[in-house]
Amino acid sequence: MGRTSHSLGWLESPLGSAVLAAERAVLQEELGDVFGFELLQVGAWGGSQLALAARTQHRRLIDPQASGHGAIRADYHSLPIATGSVEAVLLPHTLEQASRPHDLLRETDRVLRGEGHLVICGFNPLSLWGLRHLVGARRFPPVVSRLLTEHRVRDWLRLLGFEIVSTRRYLFTPPWQGLAAGRVPAWLEARGPQFAAPFAGAYLLKARKRVHAVTPIRPVWQKKPQLVGGLAKPTSRSAA
Repeated sequence: MGRTSHSLGWLESPLGSAVLAAERAVLQEELGDVFGFELLQVGAWGGSQLALAARTQHRRLIDPQASGHGAIRADYHSLPIATGSVEAVLLPHTLEQASRPHDLLRETDRVLRGEGHLVICGFNPLSLWGLRHLVGARRFPPVVSRLLTEHRVRDWLRLLGFEIVSTRRYLFTPPWQGLAAGRVPAWLEARGPQFAAPFAGAYLLKARKRVHAVTPIRPVWQKKPQLVGGLAKPTSRSAA
């Protein structure tokens, strides 16, 4: 079974469905103000449904095993997209799957236009989800190779010159099938950010690519001469 089909199969389980429900809710709000011509979703997690809230004219999916209308099959670290050509990029748990997450972020930075948005979803290692990922006999959640702390991802984004616009912490559903998909009270997801945000199972980071204006430096011969100490005032002797 391929990586993508395995992932989608788990997302159809009660626990996977709880994850997608929480992510659709936060993305509905965070992508609502994303406008432009093109949004690029890198990674097939959740299919193409996660990006529907964005108000871009087009939404395109890229994944090494992508299939279907409009999807592009390509490696995460070499996106077949022109430089500075998209207004937004969505990475739904893609950094956790990429063998070289730094290279993926650099590619994302390359294809984004100035002031474009980058939205990242990731599981929190410092949560029950992170604990199960660490001690589980099998990879959990499926497809995810490693979990990255929110702090580390923030540092990577700052090094690339991104500005963090907003942060959301979600997924207060415990990572066991019997407690998911309707068996968790609705108030848990609603009030979790107020009382247990540091222990949320997942986080969302929304960042903007900043373009800093370059101030031209005049050649030495074009600079105006400066008088040291200012203009000399005439004395009574010179005025006579």
